[in-house]
Amino acid sequence: MLNLLSILVGVVTLVLMIPAVIPFLGALNWILVPLALVGALIGMASSKNGGRNFCLIVAGLGALRLFIGGGLI
Repeated sequence: MLNLLSILVGVVTLVLMIPAVIPFLGALNWILVPLALVGALIGMASSKNGGRNFCLIVAGLGALRLFIGGGLI
């Protein structure tokens, strides 16, 4: 059940990251990356790794976007 909750958090975070790709909305990732990491923590409590890995990939994508945009853009 926790794995499914972790995947759900990851999907919601990924959908919310779509507008953060637009220039000048990249700062939204400062909220979304920690949300994905919370999903990864939930996934760590599960016996399966799928939700945790998905949330870590989503957090990595958000962190990459922050890195490319210099943290603000």
